[in-house]
Amino acid sequence: MTAIRKAIRTQLKDQLKEKTKEALSSVLPISAVVLVLSATLTPISTDMLLLFILGAMLLIAGMGVFSLGADMAMTPLGQALGARVTASRKIYLAIPVFFLLGVLITVAEPDLTVLADQVPAIPNPVLIWTVAVGVGLLLTVALLRTLFRIPLNLLLTVLYIGVFALSLFAPRDFLAVAFDSGGVTTGPITVPFILALGVGLASIRGDRDAQDDSFGMVAIASVGPILAVLLLGICFNPSTANYEAPVADTVSTSQEVFRLFGHGLQEYAGEVATALLPIFAVFLLLQVLTRCFQKHAFIRAVVGFVYTLIGLILFLTGVNVGFLPTGYYLGQTLAQSMPQLLIVLGLILGWFIVQAEPAVHVLTEQVEEVTAGAISRRAMLYSLSAGVAISIGLAMARILYSIPLYAIVVPGYAVALILSFIVPPIFTGIAFDSGGVASGPMTATFLLPMGMGACMALGGDILTDAFGLVALVAMTPLITIQLLGLYYMRVVAKQEKEDAALPEPADDELIAFDEEES
Repeated sequence: MTAIRKAIRTQLKDQLKEKTKEALSSVLPISAVVLVLSATLTPISTDMLLLFILGAMLLIAGMGVFSLGADMAMTPLGQALGARVTASRKIYLAIPVFFLLGVLITVAEPDLTVLADQVPAIPNPVLIWTVAVGVGLLLTVALLRTLFRIPLNLLLTVLYIGVFALSLFAPRDFLAVAFDSGGVTTGPITVPFILALGVGLASIRGDRDAQDDSFGMVAIASVGPILAVLLLGICFNPSTANYEAPVADTVSTSQEVFRLFGHGLQEYAGEVATALLPIFAVFLLLQVLTRCFQKHAFIRAVVGFVYTLIGLILFLTGVNVGFLPTGYYLGQTLAQSMPQLLIVLGLILGWFIVQAEPAVHVLTEQVEEVTAGAISRRAMLYSLSAGVAISIGLAMARILYSIPLYAIVVPGYAVALILSFIVPPIFTGIAFDSGGVASGPMTATFLLPMGMGACMALGGDILTDAFGLVALVAMTPLITIQLLGLYYMRVVAKQEKEDAALPEPADDELIAFDEEES
């Protein structure tokens, strides 16, 4: 028994080391860009730079621990729940369970609280619960789609037609907030669980299209908040939003630095614990009712929940205490001195920052696993990075030139939906899931404040010009990942053509070959 425990500890240690290396390689480029800017174009005060560096260290540690915890707990739970709830074919039982899960895991998403704070025209609880109900309803729609084998591209087309039709009646100043809500909802807690839920649902079907339908649940669930918030905007008709610029605390001693980060750790410990508690309760209930986890697997999952909790606390403290005010300051300073560089900086940061999103690593690992390596993690990361780089560049161009959000999202979603009828179905599911995954906490706490800082420095309108950045981050991967699917189709077609062109061996050659083998 001691030898087994020692082997398990060694395995966990090796896995944590690997995850931390991945996090380090993801965060270092962003940190390097900020440090270069602080030494050249946008000098940063010593106290802000110190907070940023310590925030980056917490972010690296948090990402590594969170990724390991998600693999150990969130993924197995989602797959087991998806398979168990639907195995009985009792839809009347599955629908309320999925709705309740969607509501519970959304209410406590930290990114959603950040967004709600920027829209004082609507009370925070009203906005948060509206978004949660939207996720719950669309998660049940995703369940029914998987069970009844409804094509994902057709359903998404209908949903987005509904979104744009409803947006015609919503207040103009509220459109960007509604589209951003769809991106921030799918955060580091929601995404791993819903992704695994989709794999679990598809696993009970056993048909050849089951693999294609294992993705797409995040995509469908993220449409719910947009529809719900648009309806809320029509009811409340908000036209103003006050934005308080994030300011880094002045620190002069190491004691003040530890005090500031200690306060952040305490604050986000409560938020993350509140967010994970409903999911952990579902895990315990599922185990009591079905005994689907053996003793070893159960203990591993419990340890995984602890890792997930610790990792998210470290991650959110790092990005909120160290990264958020730095992002705002960079945007404000560049907009005042060299506004044209905002687009270039947006392209650079967009390329690297998506690789620092915790949920992105969960998605890329799951894609590589489900496709048996046919779609590699590297190809996924490059495609996501290209999409997010383009989106941040477009977001900065919107701030500089006051480009309407509709001028980008309407043709963008049109192209994405057209591609969904051309590429293999699995790429459509992965692409639309990627949109929700890419727009995570790094976007909400670094890039969005940077856009707001630039917008305020240029005298723009926060609601119409700065908001919408998250929406663009959620949109562009839909196109780049499906373009990856087109490339994949070409490679497969070329290989099949080359195989068909090979001459078939003659009968006497086959006989000679058989005799030689004998």
